Amino acid sequence: MAKTALRREKDIQKNETPSHFQFGAINLSSYEAIIRDRLEKSTLLWESLRPSYVSLTRSTLYNKVLRMIPSGKPFLRRRKKRWLPPEMTTPPVLDLNEAAGPVEPHYALLINPFYPKDANASFGKHVLTPSLALTSFAATTPANWRVEYFDENLLDGRPPFRPMPQVVGITVHLTFARRAYELADWYRARGAKAIFGGLHVLSCPDECAPHADALALGDGVQLWPRILRDVEIGRLQPRYVATYENDYCDDPPPRRSILPRYSFLTTTSLIATRGCHNRCGFCYLATDGLRMPYRMRRPQQVVEEFEADNQPYAVFIDNNLGARRDYLHTLCAALRPLNKIWSAAVTIDVTDDPSLIRNMALAGCTGVFIGFESLSDDNLAEAHKKTPKTSDYARRVRMLHDHGIQVNGSFVLGFDHDRKDVFARTAEWVEENRLECSTFHILTPYPATPLFRQMEAEGRLLHRDWTLYDTGHAVFRPRHMSPEELEHGYAWIYQRLFSHPSIWRRRPEDWQAVPLYLAMSYLYKRSNRFWHLLIRHDLVNPVWKPLVEMTRWRHVRYRRQLAEREKLVASPGQVVSAGV
Repeated sequence: MAKTALRREKDIQKNETPSHFQFGAINLSSYEAIIRDRLEKSTLLWESLRPSYVSLTRSTLYNKVLRMIPSGKPFLRRRKKRWLPPEMTTPPVLDLNEAAGPVEPHYALLINPFYPKDANASFGKHVLTPSLALTSFAATTPANWRVEYFDENLLDGRPPFRPMPQVVGITVHLTFARRAYELADWYRARGAKAIFGGLHVLSCPDECAPHADALALGDGVQLWPRILRDVEIGRLQPRYVATYENDYCDDPPPRRSILPRYSFLTTTSLIATRGCHNRCGFCYLATDGLRMPYRMRRPQQVVEEFEADNQPYAVFIDNNLGARRDYLHTLCAALRPLNKIWSAAVTIDVTDDPSLIRNMALAGCTGVFIGFESLSDDNLAEAHKKTPKTSDYARRVRMLHDHGIQVNGSFVLGFDHDRKDVFARTAEWVEENRLECSTFHILTPYPATPLFRQMEAEGRLLHRDWTLYDTGHAVFRPRHMSPEELEHGYAWIYQRLFSHPSIWRRRPEDWQAVPLYLAMSYLYKRSNRFWHLLIRHDLVNPVWKPLVEMTRWRHVRYRRQLAEREKLVASPGQVVSAGV
């Protein structure tokens, strides 16, 4: 028996069907030993697989064994160096000897600085939708000021300087803080006033201050008009502070007219709520001094913004659109008549309410971004993330899929309970549950967060080079692997899930949805050699738009069917089968 089991194991490793294998005479106990060995003591997958033996056919069990990924597979080969075009890694040159023209009064330039792109992930994610921060500031700009928007990541060269703006507003995040400082220093040397805002300004104000004329700490929508008014009267202060506790309904809609519409998949980035009911130790929302209570806008305000931008697809950039289920029910009712489509970030516990999932589908939700973070309950507990048990994740994903909602799962790698098998286990789970897309991040201790303080106290931080705090590099010492192994596994899991076989394994069960899924998957995941060309030549929107429109048409048809099904179920005396 032991020799037979060993031969079968060798056949499985070769991904070959054993010639002596007879489904009618399979010995399940011998396969338990094989599965245990293949899982390498992975409690999570073992506990989820064993109870289902009673309902598994023998062929299904064999297929499950074949699909298991050996835990050591990510480390069998050297990491391949990924191709990166220079313009995706290097910002435009700022000529220090170049003279500037005269400063134009009442001209404000808003800049989103360049940041290097991760060769493992899709370049397309950087141009899905614009940040709302700068367009929200533009909306509060006084009428006597001219305002322009410039995003260095759209590959249009260096920001404009003729004429020289009187004020340059720069958003500063951790990974591109150095570039923000370079831009500010260059413009200040030529007579412009540099204003910094953003999360890094809040977490590291003393580091930012030498490079700026003023810092906006907190809600920039409130501060921007005050700053411009003080510039006009020559009384600019070094720091301006505002909380996030005002009535969110009073904020004006973002000024999207300043955006280059062809440079993004959609310019309709919406925000209906602000804040999150979680305060995970690794999340930027846990930054010291950042108090962001959960606030909501009136649903009709959101609908009016969606309609005004005249786009078929919107992305809600809320931290967690589903934190208040009663509000999301109301918002869905308001969005439903638009016959448009949208996606949003929610937590997996949104599936606690099946009627909410149905209402999201009827309102046009075609995809959700879910921070699963980890498949380990211990990791999630230590991170203080409120979430259902990981053993129930698969059922909840199925519920979303059953309502035509795709799932983009986000996972963090390198938690203290992660061992070297985390990469294979996570990839296997993603494929098993057919997640249409997945995003991965190396655990990164952002400054002024509980995780940063913990890592610093334990002496596990490797350096403070903020450019590498981009969730693509290991900047600390993991507990159960080396930093190099963490980076290697991170690169492997992206390579695995962006591969042709993995894309095919995760195709939707509904064959009618497969062509669109494949088209979008290949454009997003396997087109990094072309993305810089699409971005540079303003072709992002024209290339995506046909796929977006076909998705909308298909989803509108699906929503009609879902609504008709509801009517049949509600009609007295009607008997409807589960497949209707």
